[in-house]
Amino acid sequence: MLPSIENCDSNYCFGIRVGLLYRLFELSAPDSDANSSMNCNEIFVLSGNISEEKQVMIYPNLPHGMNNSEQYFSEAELIDDDSELESSLKKSNTIHSYGADYTVETLVKRMHNGSFIIPTFQRKFIWSKTHASRFIESLLMRLPVPGLFLCKRSEDGRVLVVDGQQRLRTLHGFYTGIFRDSEFRLAGVRDPWNGLTYEELDPGDQLQLDDSIVHSIIFSQKCAADAIDSIQFVFERINSGGIRLSPQEIRNCIAEGEFTDFTAKLNENQNWRHIYGKKSLRAKDQELITRVLAFLEKGENYESPMATFLTEFAFEMNSAKPKKFKILRKTFEKTAELCWEALGPEGFRPVRALNAAVLDAVMSELARCLLRKAEVPTPEAVKRAYEDLIKSEEFRGGWEKATAVEANVKKRIAAARNAFAGI
Repeated sequence: MLPSIENCDSNYCFGIRVGLLYRLFELSAPDSDANSSMNCNEIFVLSGNISEEKQVMIYPNLPHGMNNSEQYFSEAELIDDDSELESSLKKSNTIHSYGADYTVETLVKRMHNGSFIIPTFQRKFIWSKTHASRFIESLLMRLPVPGLFLCKRSEDGRVLVVDGQQRLRTLHGFYTGIFRDSEFRLAGVRDPWNGLTYEELDPGDQLQLDDSIVHSIIFSQKCAADAIDSIQFVFERINSGGIRLSPQEIRNCIAEGEFTDFTAKLNENQNWRHIYGKKSLRAKDQELITRVLAFLEKGENYESPMATFLTEFAFEMNSAKPKKFKILRKTFEKTAELCWEALGPEGFRPVRALNAAVLDAVMSELARCLLRKAEVPTPEAVKRAYEDLIKSEEFRGGWEKATAVEANVKKRIAAARNAFAGI
């Protein structure tokens, strides 16, 4: 008999809790979008009070002393940005949700006609044919399967798939007869279904599959003004992938359009690559470009949280005219060139890491200076102004901590504006 968890040694309790959670996850894996990746967020929340060493063991990306730290180095890329620690919900939660039972036939039809939108960051289909076949088998056997999380867009009624794209793609592929680039025949399942396509199933089995129910939870936002804020929050909290999505990965999904494509192209600029370093696996470099442009255009109207401010800006810019994009591209590229020539590899690194707050203020205000003046300042003048700015106590107060707080954002922008006004 296993000892009671309440009475056992704390280390043993920890092992039991993690083991049980892993077993539960493993049992649900065949129908899970997370495939074989364990969701460490869930383990951390459910395993109770544990030491920092154990936190690191089960959630290695959690910074030491995260609750008390003033600086959080983003995604092990040595990008100093504590704005990632803030909540993205800037007001009381006004999200509405309701359940809906869809038949498989309906889900396939909606996938086919584009009613369901698979976000960019989810577009890679990772299930093996056996994994996909076992999901179809579960439905044929009338077994319960995990539900879907969907978010209904207020502007056109189409639905973003927050969680469930592997299941939806499997169903669509089986009905169309295509698994990636080959014929979709069930593999690794029971007879009489093994080796069959949808068209080859017995008519009774086809009807059983058509009428199978997949439960869905649909989120919507009745107040249009709060829609972006709430959708951002839903994606942060609900998406169940093994790796937590970064704010920019979420933004690229919910604000997908001309502007997100535009910033992705700017991210290839050679001078920007010198400034930032190797390309981010989590789109942090693209987020910083978005911040620079957002502060250039709307810095004086900044409202926290940072994530929502940037997403709202991206939505707005998706409808900008080509002339606007041309001006922003030219301005950003010239700013990046001047920053690299003037500051070199030490630029925007007041301690040792690239500081996002220093970068967003300096580059946005230098860009404003370039737009305002006909004559481009020399790299020497930019370097002198930057060095004086870094020494400024007022500017330090805006980038050292709590960098997404409105007062600190406006403080560092004002200090940078004054520094570059005279060059």
